[in-house]
Amino acid sequence: MSTVQFTLNGQAVEAPVGKSIFNIAKDLGLSIPHLCHKEGLTPDGNCRACVVEVAGERTLAPSCCRTATPGMSVRTDSERAVKSQKMVLEMLLADLPEQGYKWLDDRAEAPHGELSHWAEHHGVQVRPALAELRREAVPADLSHPAMAVNLDACIQCNRCERACRDLQVNDVIGLAFRGAHTQVVFDLADPMGGSSCVGCGECVQACPTGALMPKSHIGPQKVDREVDSVCPFCGVGCLVTYQVKDDKIISVQGREGPANEGRLCVKGRFGMDYIHSPDRITKPLIRKSGVAKDLNLIDGHTDWREVFREATWQEALDLAAQPLNTLRTQYGPKSLAGFGSAKGSNEEAYLFQKLVRTGFGSNNVDHCTRLCHASSVAALLEGVGSGAVSNPVRDVEHSDLIIVIGSNPTANHPVAATWMKNAAQRGTRIVLADPRITDIGRHTWRTLQFKADTDVALLNAMLHVIVTENLCDEKFLSQRADNVAELKAHVQGFTPEAMSLVCGIPAETIREVARAYASAKAAMILWGMGVSQHVHGTDNVRCLIALASITGQIGRPGTGLHPLRGQNNVQGASDAGLIPMMYPNYQRVNDKSAHDWFEKFWNTKLDDQPGYTVVEIMHKALAPESDPHKVRGMYIMGENPAMSDPDLNHARHALASLEHLVVQDIFLTETAWLADVVLPASAWPEKTGTVSNTDRTVQMGRQAVLPPGDAKPDLWIIQQIAERMGLSWPYAGEHDGVAAVYDEMRQAMAPAIGGIDWARLNAGSVTYPCVSADDPGQPIVFHDHFPTQDGRVWLVPVEVIPANEQPDADYPMVLITGRQLEHWHTGSMTRRATVLDALEPAATVSMCSADLARLGLQAGQRVRIASRRGEVELQVRCDDGTPLGAVFIPFAYVEAAANELTNAALDPFGKIPEFKYCAVRVSALQPS
Repeated sequence: MSTVQFTLNGQAVEAPVGKSIFNIAKDLGLSIPHLCHKEGLTPDGNCRACVVEVAGERTLAPSCCRTATPGMSVRTDSERAVKSQKMVLEMLLADLPEQGYKWLDDRAEAPHGELSHWAEHHGVQVRPALAELRREAVPADLSHPAMAVNLDACIQCNRCERACRDLQVNDVIGLAFRGAHTQVVFDLADPMGGSSCVGCGECVQACPTGALMPKSHIGPQKVDREVDSVCPFCGVGCLVTYQVKDDKIISVQGREGPANEGRLCVKGRFGMDYIHSPDRITKPLIRKSGVAKDLNLIDGHTDWREVFREATWQEALDLAAQPLNTLRTQYGPKSLAGFGSAKGSNEEAYLFQKLVRTGFGSNNVDHCTRLCHASSVAALLEGVGSGAVSNPVRDVEHSDLIIVIGSNPTANHPVAATWMKNAAQRGTRIVLADPRITDIGRHTWRTLQFKADTDVALLNAMLHVIVTENLCDEKFLSQRADNVAELKAHVQGFTPEAMSLVCGIPAETIREVARAYASAKAAMILWGMGVSQHVHGTDNVRCLIALASITGQIGRPGTGLHPLRGQNNVQGASDAGLIPMMYPNYQRVNDKSAHDWFEKFWNTKLDDQPGYTVVEIMHKALAPESDPHKVRGMYIMGENPAMSDPDLNHARHALASLEHLVVQDIFLTETAWLADVVLPASAWPEKTGTVSNTDRTVQMGRQAVLPPGDAKPDLWIIQQIAERMGLSWPYAGEHDGVAAVYDEMRQAMAPAIGGIDWARLNAGSVTYPCVSADDPGQPIVFHDHFPTQDGRVWLVPVEVIPANEQPDADYPMVLITGRQLEHWHTGSMTRRATVLDALEPAATVSMCSADLARLGLQAGQRVRIASRRGEVELQVRCDDGTPLGAVFIPFAYVEAAANELTNAALDPFGKIPEFKYCAVRVSALQPS
């Protein structure tokens, strides 16, 4: 690193070239007032509070955007510099209306935030003559559910504008008007609540004076403590700091972390109060004798007291475990099954799958990865030998071109999307390939809006172009790929002209994008469940693997393959073995060496055959009595299959048909309504444990508050069930032995996380593979080999296979399901978060304006959507990003559950249901 030598306050200093005088001084412990400057934001220098004196220069220099040069002499404490700093602070204070903080009652020490802090630091007070010049007060804007706007406190530092524009790239905030009338505005001077603001709160975190602040901080400002943790929502893995007062989380700040650098989305910043919902289960519940499992009660309108009675933990645990033991004894190990959770910790996932395998006696254990990226994992394990991502999301900053396919990152992975948008600002070309044009489309170079279900046709056409135009990386293929000739021969028949008729993308556009991807110095592919949730999901991913491989776009910065994970620990739960055909670290249960190793490690006889997957378990629950593998009892921890499974009427019927169902959760979910025993568990901020994000980064979540009432930590509950299933586990220590469980899991997952011990995780985030204590971790993998048997990637040619169900005269439209920005998974958490529910309170179906006109519908009208499996009623929303002939429904709303419509047909390899395609019809509802 090149350095520069200069003098600072009379002392010789050596610092990196390009570093600002402000940051050099900060590193040396020197305090310089600053208001418009904030780490992470582009230096602006507009407030002039940080000016310093440079010898020989006529004017003072803003230290935040001035870099040191050889031989310069700088003083931060000269009389001239300090006088100017004080003047700036006094003038800013003098300009603020006297009632600028009329709603705050405990900020007497620093009523104007950072401005007051620096004024006190410099001993600045406003002279009476200047106080008479205060600007006129303006009304506060309280129109947004989460944030308060008080422009009386605004000093126009434009930190909010830069945070919105440069970090989140939402472009909502600007400065408008002129001179003394200049002010911060949202869009075209709209109220914040009526603007296009997406509620990320980056402006709130950036504001130095409280002109923008969380509504939860109106009134007393002081908090009792701050606790560092990880966001419990999507798989991006943003680090957060909980602000706790009176044993409640009242606000959340973004924390510097490898995935987010302090950024958050609306869920991470304003969605945490679900844990304080009055709907929390606080005591164990037992189904009352004689009360049937009525599917009509799933909507939750019935008083739970009519169905359940409260019990002690001793009684509930005994009644949970004893029938499971009886069923196992009477019908055999395969009569039991367990669903674990990707919303909990690695330790919980590991212990849960161990319980099923060693206590129940079979491999009938699964979780939500079966419903999101099972096909991605199947193809990746087959092709590259690893089910995890090759490069972290933030590696897009090194890409020349990014393909985003089958994913809506601005809604599903908003902070990850900011890195993509930042890359586009720097000139990286983004290609969006999706049946729906979503918000990331505003930042794309090319948009490939292909017909739903035609992924393989489009991708094979791109492979055809690359092969026939000699754009392959032949050196990479000869050294690191197998089955190349077969792939090249196969794609000869998939010309862009022929596939254009199938996928709807012009042939020349296909050629242009294929050439751009192949010729880019570094190109990366990111995908979501729009790729994986098809009967041909595994084939879709096989095509992506081939695309990256034949161009050599893998194993380097800015390249690779990244399936974006949907839940906070879906990667870690899969790594820990919460899947029916794999032990921890993706070791196959029918591999004799792996099977024998785990039998010895756990000192228990283990089943050597793969278990049933989520959907297969539902089928087995409805199997005839004569089926020796009929599933009769289940233990479900933190999953909600009565909302998340396809063909919900079938899934709910299966759950209700079980002879014994134990549900462990924080709410009386739709699944819990069908349980025999409900065990009140802990929410993420109420426990300590680790999670692994979509980038393969292992991070520590820390307990901030206690579970309510008699609710218990999940890890404790699992151990109590295990004890009653005849297991004797030695875990002990703080937080019910979480560190001891982690250490055992680390041994089971060696070498992947072998170098990441508990103490290291307490110190910070670590990305695996990390094989030793001195290994810094490997964010980018496959540099020179793949973890396959021969170290080479295996390329698999694939055919175009249609969806299991096609539109017809009775059901002429296509249903696409997914998430939306404000809600997550089945809605059990986010719909109990007050801000998130206020922002999106009702179920909607999105359709393009042409379809609305064709059907004689208007936005806001209620409609009925029906498939061959069920029907729902909801409100129509106009969205011209939704393609002609298709509808889009979020699946978080129990009153209009999209999965009542979806098709349970499975991908034959990943055993994942076809959520993303089924035939439906739309009809208007008559006003009541």
